[in-house]
Amino acid sequence: MEKIKKLKSLLKRNNIDGYIIPKNNEFFGEYTPDYEDRLRYISDFTGSYGVAIILRDKNFLFTDGRYTLQANKESGRFFIIKTIPKELPKSVLNNKKLKIGFDGKLFTKKSLKYFFYANNCELVDINENLIDRIWKRKKKRRNSKFYILPKRSVNQNYKQKIKNIVSDLIKQKADYKFITSSENVAWLLNIRGMDSKYSPIPNSYVLIKRNKKIKVFCNLNKISNHFKHSFKKIEFIDIKLINSNLLKLRNMKIIIDASTCSLFFENLILKNNSILSQEDSINNLKAIKSKKEIINIKKTHIYDGVALTKFIFWIKKNYIKKNITEINAERKLFYLRRKNKNFKFLSFPTISGTGPNGAIIHYRATKQSNLKLKKGDIYLVDSGGQYNYGTTDVTRTISLNNSNERIKDIYTRVLKGHIAVASYKLNKKTSGFYIDKIARKYLKQINLDYAHGTGHGVGYFLNVHEGPHAISKNNNVKFKEGMVVSNEPGYYEKNKFGIRIENLIYVKKNKNKLYFDNLTMVPIDKSLIKPSILSIKEKDWINNYHEKVFKNLKKFMNKIEFTELERSCSAI
Repeated sequence: MEKIKKLKSLLKRNNIDGYIIPKNNEFFGEYTPDYEDRLRYISDFTGSYGVAIILRDKNFLFTDGRYTLQANKESGRFFIIKTIPKELPKSVLNNKKLKIGFDGKLFTKKSLKYFFYANNCELVDINENLIDRIWKRKKKRRNSKFYILPKRSVNQNYKQKIKNIVSDLIKQKADYKFITSSENVAWLLNIRGMDSKYSPIPNSYVLIKRNKKIKVFCNLNKISNHFKHSFKKIEFIDIKLINSNLLKLRNMKIIIDASTCSLFFENLILKNNSILSQEDSINNLKAIKSKKEIINIKKTHIYDGVALTKFIFWIKKNYIKKNITEINAERKLFYLRRKNKNFKFLSFPTISGTGPNGAIIHYRATKQSNLKLKKGDIYLVDSGGQYNYGTTDVTRTISLNNSNERIKDIYTRVLKGHIAVASYKLNKKTSGFYIDKIARKYLKQINLDYAHGTGHGVGYFLNVHEGPHAISKNNNVKFKEGMVVSNEPGYYEKNKFGIRIENLIYVKKNKNKLYFDNLTMVPIDKSLIKPSILSIKEKDWINNYHEKVFKNLKKFMNKIEFTELERSCSAI
């Protein structure tokens, strides 16, 4: 591959033995714009998470279990694929005294430590990005304006939020807080932008002083005069001046977020100041949605449920007589979502996979891979939308007249795991670590499992994947009232089929008791269920869920759809 050869020639010129390329850009967002996706450029890997190491004699691509199959298909010809966390980048460098280059603006000290700690290599921060040296492209800069969320969509105004952050600063005896996560800036100021294809992110940094003086660093072309005048005591500064502003600080104690503050910024601050490195407290604050936000999120899920339910009925009715492919189906679902005036854009790239493509956990249909939906298969669709005001993410596995008893058995076990999560009795000490075990229980009874977490936190008209809480093997964050999380156990058999059932749920409080309540309003395909392996309680759960779906969606259906909804939501 010519581009890899060009990069290797730069290794020699810079007197290094290897170079590290991450997925992210300098804002560390989940979805990197195409023109900044250096990992995709060098490796052809399209997944949302990964890091490559180019050595003089070998190339490695590290990603997690969601993308292992995909990475092998897209990049396996030129890269050795490794799965995180089973193997970390440091594992291929152990016992080698090598000089490895990287761009300090694209890594945090925390990520470097995780990937490369405890090996004999010397990590060298190169003053330029070597991929940018060989990748000649036009850098598209978005100048779409930032905007303020209406009062009806938020619970707390920005002044109150700032007051809480400043009181935390004072408690910790710090002088400044440097916020480097754009989504946290969005939450703090109740603003949104259009700097990500799938999330309403306003790319920016914020410096808060303990006297409540605030500097926002951003592209000033994105700020209107009206926007600027809506914020008192806030100075909006050209993002190009951030380095000089940080260098002006002297003998200050500055709080940074270890997960989103780049090594470049950290070193800049440390020249004249001391650092208190921690997780940004905003992560925990924005994870808890207010009652007003939950009301808006519920409305959003009804909008989304209408589109997806109509889509399922369309698939079931037409897949035999019409030439429906994965891409056709994906476009149809987008069209149905777009009919709602509150829909803005997708919350992530739609996963539309039938038959063997359903086994690729984060599959994206292309002209080369595009399969026709055919009788006897199962079809997996994982998709979501950004609406005014809420974020959705839902997966349904749809039977295309499938009669395979083994598939039905596995599907029912996935559903049992899904119900176990939704019905889990929460207490003040419950974290995702405990819940993840119960989700896998019924698959493990027949020695099956899945290579992803059971659930991720979800933002409020923000990122579809949002921490710090999750339902996974390593997450110990306790669930609190107002947290939104996905519930998505699954099973994937390479080159054969994939199954996943996903709802969004939130933590509700009633009479001092915490429990999960469903947000997603879409029927679950009953034709794949084996009722004989369900308990009475599990059948009751499905019937109650479908009763709620029917009640919420019936008025949006035409006569034919109403009849289909009645059938889909009838009792088992």
